Amino acid sequence: MSQHRSLKGASTITAKRNVLKRFERVELLKKRGQWKEGQKVMNLPKTKPDA
Repeated sequence: MSQHRSLKGASTITAKRNVLKRFERVELLKKRGQWKEGQKVMNLPKTKPDA
């Protein structure tokens, strides 16, 4: 029997995510120059992941 595709390991799943975690959003804002040091991490602006 073959294994169902939803049970495969996380390393084999390479789907592009369209939702970023908070720390990823902060890193992206820092890279774009839109992050000020000491700024709160709540109510971050919406960001789209880089292609």
